[in-house]
Amino acid sequence: MGAKRETVTLIGAGLAGSLLAIFLARRGFRVEVYEKRPDIRRDPAGKAGRSINLAMSVRGLHALGQVGLRDEVLAMAIPMVGRLIHPVDGDRVLQPYGQRENEVIYSVSRGELNRYLLSAAERQDGVRLHFNARCTGVEFRTGVLYVRDDATNHVHSLRPDRVIGVDGSASAIRTAMMNVGRFDLSQQYLTHGYKELTIPAGPDSAYRMERNALHIWPRGMYMLIALPNLDGSYTCTLFFPHEGEYSFASLQDPRQILDFFEMQFPDATALMPDLTTLYLDNPTGSLVTLKCFPWHYRDRVLLLGDAAHAIVPFFGQGMNCAFEDCTILDECIEAHWPDWGSVFESFGRRRKEDTDAIADMALANYIEMRDLVSDPGFQLRQKVGFLLEQKYPDRFIPRYSMVSFHRFPYSEALYCGEVQEGILRELCASISSADQVDWNTAERLVGERLDARRTPGTVR
Repeated sequence: MGAKRETVTLIGAGLAGSLLAIFLARRGFRVEVYEKRPDIRRDPAGKAGRSINLAMSVRGLHALGQVGLRDEVLAMAIPMVGRLIHPVDGDRVLQPYGQRENEVIYSVSRGELNRYLLSAAERQDGVRLHFNARCTGVEFRTGVLYVRDDATNHVHSLRPDRVIGVDGSASAIRTAMMNVGRFDLSQQYLTHGYKELTIPAGPDSAYRMERNALHIWPRGMYMLIALPNLDGSYTCTLFFPHEGEYSFASLQDPRQILDFFEMQFPDATALMPDLTTLYLDNPTGSLVTLKCFPWHYRDRVLLLGDAAHAIVPFFGQGMNCAFEDCTILDECIEAHWPDWGSVFESFGRRRKEDTDAIADMALANYIEMRDLVSDPGFQLRQKVGFLLEQKYPDRFIPRYSMVSFHRFPYSEALYCGEVQEGILRELCASISSADQVDWNTAERLVGERLDARRTPGTVR
């Protein structure tokens, strides 16, 4: 395929851009990558205080496996078997993600993974990386792309044959596409934002909490989470309202901050000696869901990853979804190249419904994480769901498992998850423990509501 050595230009060298460069190079294309930030391998402080650790699952691992990087990335990651719930008072509770030994997700540092993928991309024949190179616009009629060197402020023009915008939720390529016409765009900001905090490692890099879990302090309208790092520390993220009685706007004084954390997250506060400094120094991030379409312009320009479909982080699927984009685009190239118009059109047609679905599920999962995980009714439904999966392993797969441990289309997982929730609510309406399930009713409901929907080949 690469005999003609076509050049594909990527805007953005984040996680998706770095991985996509590898996919394209392995197909024989030359790849020019332009990134507005400095090279984070040499300037690691570029996004300090803005990290939400990644929860890598099967879709991301599959994409890495397609280019031979899966095992190396897993060596950088820590398996997490479930959510460890921290109540204000009482015992901590571990809620497993799945039932099988391999049904885990992996905590990995966003910065470390990006650095690794940049180096892996740079090792590919035909890949060139350009940093401090900010895309400032595209003329779709002429195909001219403008790039500014942030070190010199010099703007130069390019006329690439193919451009793929992988430049995140604030995409310059998507902004330019809005001027083309007949381009749909919607964005929804949460009333909550986020702030990064840290639990440092103990003596000799010891972990000061359970290592193989995603820690959650659910408090109804807000929550704190913590994911483990290889050095014994935890990257914590406070998801908190922007405005209100308890909010980023109201919590500004060091004494207020400490009093609030000691009241709401006492065990975490005891492990964060630099809490007030980090809280005041680290920026407050925004959380947005973004949907747009079409994702391409003729055979010239395509959007991929967050540039096309930014989602909130509460299902741990932002990176996994973007990596799956890379595998689907690779399949579209295999099927349709050298007809780039068909490559791009096919990619959008295959992914749009699924990316809309995971965006909706991610929003719903925020409520689950900050509130429902502490609810006895939710916990009962989760236990009954696991029993149904044991009894009907090919017919009842919990929605979380469909998303994180299988490669079901996201839209299928959304639909089946809604059906399953109805089944579970009906089965649990008049019972107080999982051993009281009426299995005759369960068999009937699964047959009536799930089997009719399931079609061969929906598991990928």
